[in-house]
Amino acid sequence: MTDLIEYGFDPGYYENELKDAPAGAVPARVTSVHRARFGVVSGAGEGFAQLKGSAYRDQHSSLYPTVGDYVLFRPSPGGDGQILRTLPRKSLFARANGFGPRGTQAVAANVDYAFIVTSLNRDFNARRLERYLSQTLESGATPVIVLTKADLCENPAEYIREAETVARGAAIHVISAHTGAGLEELAPYMKPGVTLALLGMSGVGKSSLLNALADEDLMRVNETRAVDSAKGRHTTTHRQLLRLPCGALIIDTPGMREFGVWDAEAGVCEAFGDIEALAASCRFSNCRHEREPGCAVRAALENGALDAGRFRSYMALRDQARATARVKRQREGKR
Repeated sequence: MTDLIEYGFDPGYYENELKDAPAGAVPARVTSVHRARFGVVSGAGEGFAQLKGSAYRDQHSSLYPTVGDYVLFRPSPGGDGQILRTLPRKSLFARANGFGPRGTQAVAANVDYAFIVTSLNRDFNARRLERYLSQTLESGATPVIVLTKADLCENPAEYIREAETVARGAAIHVISAHTGAGLEELAPYMKPGVTLALLGMSGVGKSSLLNALADEDLMRVNETRAVDSAKGRHTTTHRQLLRLPCGALIIDTPGMREFGVWDAEAGVCEAFGDIEALAASCRFSNCRHEREPGCAVRAALENGALDAGRFRSYMALRDQARATARVKRQREGKR
């Protein structure tokens, strides 16, 4: 028998949902997604499930189960069970999936801490950190910036300073999965029942970090290409939730080169709180920060108080979040 509490389940939070559960249904957690088939763990142990078509036919695609979701699950002895309903989420990572009928793609649910992983080499990109940070804040999870491959970097202080300019209070940790340096700083997040997610591009060291945290080779990591020592390759091909020896749960995601900002206006505002504060001082409440008189943002750009690259990133993410939010509202109005 499996105690689902060990997988982060809070019976009190879902008390009302469990009261209304269909006959034979039990709570379960989605541990992996393989297209139309889902790995699940419940009180009966581990198994697989498929969606009950009639239950999800009219559901918005963002409610389709993803890794980390808690669901109502009807086991089937000797075969795949059925997922009957997705239970309310405490946090959700979703990305834009074009403007087609599916709308959004849920990436990971019920995450407590998101480790935003990037390496201390030429793959480091402050603008990308801002993008991941905005989405993490919008999701409801707590962001933690993890700078990897410290053993290959001669001057990590330069990268740390750049990360601090965009972190907006998020903790920053410098680690080496190869030598173990800095891993002890991640211990406060590694509590039983706590769910973590690893976010970041391919090759930044997510799978190596996961293996180091688990103290075993849970993920196979390919040898780094000799012609390009900055780019390791990992073999994660699908999202999955794993339980570590310490009792923490961790979600590994394939590297996402385009992590779309879907309905993330609040996250963008929080990640760029310094620019939002400046904008509040503009003469006009609808200031576009272009040529309007009395624009506090333009003044900060001109006197060097605001970095131009950070401002461009803010404008791009804000505009994308607003545009996709409008599309979402229009689509929901038609249902």
